[in-house]
Amino acid sequence: MKRRICAALMALLIVGSLAGCGGKAKLSGSVSTNGSTSMEKVIGILSEQFMEDNGNVTVTYDATGSGTGIEAVANGTCDIGLASRNLKEEETAKGLVAATIALDGIAIIVNENCPVEDLSVEQIGDIFTGKITDWAELGGSGEIACIGREAGSGTRDGFESITGTKDKCVLKQELTSTGAVITAVQSSENAIGYASFASVEGQKGIRVLTVGGVACTAENISNGTYVVQRPFNLVTRKDQPLTGAALEFYNYMISGDAAALISQAGAVPTAK
Repeated sequence: MKRRICAALMALLIVGSLAGCGGKAKLSGSVSTNGSTSMEKVIGILSEQFMEDNGNVTVTYDATGSGTGIEAVANGTCDIGLASRNLKEEETAKGLVAATIALDGIAIIVNENCPVEDLSVEQIGDIFTGKITDWAELGGSGEIACIGREAGSGTRDGFESITGTKDKCVLKQELTSTGAVITAVQSSENAIGYASFASVEGQKGIRVLTVGGVACTAENISNGTYVVQRPFNLVTRKDQPLTGAALEFYNYMISGDAAALISQAGAVPTAK
């Protein structure tokens, strides 16, 4: 009888101890993410905060591009894929699912010395397909140099879908990251390119154009008036549910707790 009473008391002490610590065991382990270079600031600020809150967890990020990140989660070489575009039918057919944590404008950028301030979606399409080749047709001067992203880029997919330029772009340079596009436009007075809104803030040497008279701002992205935009998605496998630290990090990123940090990183959070 005494043994049973002692065991019961011990159980109560353990439960009470857990309750005093929030009822939750200490989180540990590693989480691997892979994909969109445009999501670098968002995933960086979220992983930094999560690791600060959970000292025994390590979050890694490989900036390989949306297509590679999607493939990585499909073949099981990362926990969470990062895609700055929607999944394609063939990707959902593999059992992949996406959760949108933010919206991001695709900023149309020119060199700071370019006098052009606004373009319509149609004009942007004409520039990137080679119908308009000289800034003189738009109020500037000099031969236009179009800078774009590589195949598989979520930014390129979003840009081409909205401007109707899929498989039609005539590019002076095809680059593999958002940062590389910004650098190329900074370096050429006649350049035009596209880059994540989350990445252009505070960048010197470039100017962000308005599109159809609408500025690329968080408010205009959120209310849909700035039309050149796309989602920031977390991609996982339906047949392999996340567990442990990966599940906790995923849940944190899609929750309202992450919204302020996502805004701080320059994107527009979908959870409030």
